[in-house]
Amino acid sequence: MKTLLIVAGPTAVGKTALCVRLARSLHTDVVSADSRQLYRELNIGTAKPRPDEMQGVRHYFIDSHSITDAVNAGRYERECLALLDELFQKKDIIILSGGTGLYINAASFGLDDMPPVDPNLRQQLRIRWQTEGLEVLQNELRRLDPTYVETADMQNPARVLRALEVCLSTGKPYSSFRQQRKANRPFQSMFIALDRPREELYDRIDARMDAMLNAGLVDEAQSLLPYRHLSALQTVGYQEIFPYLDGDYDYDEMVRLLKRNSRRYAKRQLTWFHNQGDYHWFGPEDDKAIFELAVGGLQ
Repeated sequence: MKTLLIVAGPTAVGKTALCVRLARSLHTDVVSADSRQLYRELNIGTAKPRPDEMQGVRHYFIDSHSITDAVNAGRYERECLALLDELFQKKDIIILSGGTGLYINAASFGLDDMPPVDPNLRQQLRIRWQTEGLEVLQNELRRLDPTYVETADMQNPARVLRALEVCLSTGKPYSSFRQQRKANRPFQSMFIALDRPREELYDRIDARMDAMLNAGLVDEAQSLLPYRHLSALQTVGYQEIFPYLDGDYDYDEMVRLLKRNSRRYAKRQLTWFHNQGDYHWFGPEDDKAIFELAVGGLQ
């Protein structure tokens, strides 16, 4: 049976290097499940794999869209399934890798049916965000749906607003509508997640952020200022730099926030994948065990 080998995990854990090694061993391709690396304008801040890191392995959904042509989970599901249908005609196993759990679930299981929301409520929440600030809405969401908050990217206004509008329009937690159904797929999914000792992971995150800054992350964010309102820019790695460019705080505070929020994001990613229950956990250098699991799944 055709197999989708999912390699998930937090930022900076080492997914790219492992996937390249696996893809070369399995003679296959990698499909990205990263909600930001697919945007061609976002490079440094998304830790997008460089051509030399890919080592000739074909990666899909890298630089595939523009930030002015927004991709959500529903669109990703449609486009990813169409791509997989094409790739599986030639290969028995495809690697899907990333840290965006919602995109991984969309490809593997399908998306949940969400209730309709009153457009007026949506507009009211956007006005509140602009006038009261994100923190007020974050606190309201924590009260209404503490379960969702455990794994949500709370620095992403779009995620906060979406969850709040469902909570307020239905009187039920947003999390109660999630993962209610699993769509049939013409392939089996095998779930692998990577982790490292927490201190080691955090050190890697800090080192990566230093490398991003040295590579010109601030200049990249400066060039993206005209697009800061777009959903693609509502993410860790850019949201901390825009206020610095506005003069709201100094460089050292910006660096502190970048590292702190990246570590917090990694923690939320780990919580998400642990809560899914379908994952086999490995270290990023456990190639042999992962390879044996993947090959065994093909039999």
